[in-house]
Amino acid sequence: MQTFKKFFCVALALTMVLSLAACGKKEEAPVEVKYERGDDETVYQATLGDYESLMKAAKEAADDDERFVLYAQAEAALLDSAVFLPTTTQGGAYTISRIAYRSTPYVNWGNDDDRWKGMIVSEDLITKEERADLKAMWEAAVKGEAEYDPAAYLTSKGHNLLKDYTYSFATTPVTLDSLNTSSQSDTEILVNCIDNLVEYNNLGQMIPALAKSWDVSEDGLTYTFHLRDDAYWFTSEGTQYAKVTAEDFCAGFQHMLDAEAGLEWLVDGVVKGAGDYLYNGGSWDEVGYKAVDETTLEITLEQPTSYFMTMLTYSCFNPLCKSFYESRGGVFGREAYAEASANTDTYTFGKNTDVSSQVYNGAFLLQKLVDQSEIKVVKNPGYYAPESVKLDSITWIYDAGENPTQFYNDTVKGVYAGCALSQSSGTLDMAKSDGNFDKYAYISDTTSTTYFGGLNLNRGTYALEGGTVASPKTEQQKIDTNTALNNKNFRKAIVSAFDKAAYNAVSRGEDLATTNLRNMYTHPEFVQLSKDVTDANGHTFPAGTLYGEMVQYYVDLVGAGITVADGVNGWYNPEAAKSYLDAAKSELGDSVSFPICIDVVYYSAAKVNTAQAQAVKQVIEDCLGADNVTINLVEATTSEDYYASGYRATTGEAGNFDLFYGSGWGPDFGDPCTYLDTFLGNGAGYMTKVIGLF
Repeated sequence: MQTFKKFFCVALALTMVLSLAACGKKEEAPVEVKYERGDDETVYQATLGDYESLMKAAKEAADDDERFVLYAQAEAALLDSAVFLPTTTQGGAYTISRIAYRSTPYVNWGNDDDRWKGMIVSEDLITKEERADLKAMWEAAVKGEAEYDPAAYLTSKGHNLLKDYTYSFATTPVTLDSLNTSSQSDTEILVNCIDNLVEYNNLGQMIPALAKSWDVSEDGLTYTFHLRDDAYWFTSEGTQYAKVTAEDFCAGFQHMLDAEAGLEWLVDGVVKGAGDYLYNGGSWDEVGYKAVDETTLEITLEQPTSYFMTMLTYSCFNPLCKSFYESRGGVFGREAYAEASANTDTYTFGKNTDVSSQVYNGAFLLQKLVDQSEIKVVKNPGYYAPESVKLDSITWIYDAGENPTQFYNDTVKGVYAGCALSQSSGTLDMAKSDGNFDKYAYISDTTSTTYFGGLNLNRGTYALEGGTVASPKTEQQKIDTNTALNNKNFRKAIVSAFDKAAYNAVSRGEDLATTNLRNMYTHPEFVQLSKDVTDANGHTFPAGTLYGEMVQYYVDLVGAGITVADGVNGWYNPEAAKSYLDAAKSELGDSVSFPICIDVVYYSAAKVNTAQAQAVKQVIEDCLGADNVTINLVEATTSEDYYASGYRATTGEAGNFDLFYGSGWGPDFGDPCTYLDTFLGNGAGYMTKVIGLF
């Protein structure tokens, strides 16, 4: 998904592993010991210092192709460090659906794949044969050989099209301010209500949105956007509030920098003056955003950036209705904003409890948001491009994955437009027995989102506030686990023992156990070389070489023993895992006592989550021996506690786990650094918190 800053949670209907055994109590030492958390930067440099150096070299490369080769070398080092384990991507599941094939934006980055205004939904489930026809029509349209009109095709087959679409959600948005969040669970709603300068269509082509055209200076530094003059902001009830102007884009960018919600690092070093404003007290007047007039926006970059246009479909470049923001207590300037936003009595912008605390310029208006209940958007009657909107409303119903059988039955009845079919929930067998599998089931497309398991290198939390989701470990066991996880061979033993196919099979079934497996962080086909490139060691990659092929070369060069292609169990190697464990035990000596206890948090009300947790415990303990590694399955009885332990932990120190695989990353723009920058050190990388750092 998308080079957009999507910080994903793994859907609970498709998640984790558990068991009820905890580490056995070891004899207490006569002298009291206490675990103390280490220094983040010291831990980072010991584990990922080489990676950071390789990333620095990549960013200094002369052109895109040389940079891609150096990024591949850096990614190989990241994978070899074994601080995290790529597990799966989205899709690759048996699915039944009423949604026409690729009737929504098709793109590997940004927020646009959640922009559903053009969605075509049938009253009836679409058959396998009809879906195959639609796919062939889409492929022809991409090649320029035909038009793609899924609505006309479906109606010709006797389908009645729906105007209202119902989906589900598991995590309630925490804010209506799309510039103050980096969580996909927030932006997936708001992207339907707020338009940006450009967007992607369902053929993967960038098209105008609020900008009707744009120019780029000869030096590649200045982008001038010419805005349409018929776009307006509307209240949640549909009352026209103000015209969308160039100044709204300037206001949005400054507010995004002020809020520092995990979006700002994307533009540091890209937009002129952004880093100086953020980190050196620089003036906003020196930032490269300028409203030339009401309909002309000028953005100046620090240096030519080949992928800059692909960044614009991510929420950090959204406009902000300046007058409305200020009417709700909003101010500009980092210190002023920090002070104002702390006073919730006067600062009332973007509150998730009040849909009227935001205004909207997109295809839909947010009219309902009830925590753990329902979210609803309705068609904006004043939208500037009404012909592009195929739905009258979208409704999200809360579903934490606790009753997948009911969800399947509701899908068959037409409550929901579609659902995935899983083995552990019983829905796959249900569809096979009632005939829906043979008639309607297809394997959904995989995406560029990567889910992964992070190993906590510097744990700082062992229970949530109030004492829930508490680790059973003693102080000495905490020390031993921390010591072991900071040993590379021990980490490699864990990731090599993690049988991802067995983990995945509990939700997908044995026949699709490997279909959506991912073995590297970046999508292996994300970019490719446009010319021959020879690296520093004299190896030449020919033009057309895919990024994953380059990563595989460097992974093999360092002897990591990983197959990085999608769709294979590319890390699992039980013999290697045992060898790594032997090496770790030799290196650790008597500095630790075995077994090493690894806490894995699971959500007990979700059947798939529970089944996957049990699978993880079984495969690791069976491979390495429970006398060497014991997986503590730590129960979260609510989805809030489960997410708080990992996905919504705001810092590395707040992560309440030793191994957490409930998060993922969807790319924000069309360059590998959209993934790789997230593991940079000293707080620059957004996802280092999933390995317990910064």
